[in-house]
Amino acid sequence: MIYHIATPEEWNLHLTNSTYEPDAFSKEGFIHCSTKAQVPGVLQRYYAGVQNLILLHIDENKLAALLKYEEATNKELFPHVFGPINKDAIVTVENLG
Repeated sequence: MIYHIATPEEWNLHLTNSTYEPDAFSKEGFIHCSTKAQVPGVLQRYYAGVQNLILLHIDENKLAALLKYEEATNKELFPHVFGPINKDAIVTVENLG
């Protein structure tokens, strides 16, 4: 399982689509994801003080797009999805509050 943090607004833009594609995808060419162990650090580093986030639980075995683990500046390997995320790969949408 991999995870993607999003705002409800970002998620709601794609409710009627068969895929999820955040704005950052068009700028960066991939969708940032995390392992379960990486989620708390990502929340702390990039979303401190941000309210009403959601966490998409993604079954990487169901992804239609390419998944690659790439090294970040801290030498940690993060999962990146190189294409829109097909909704049937998203098994849970968790409200982080």
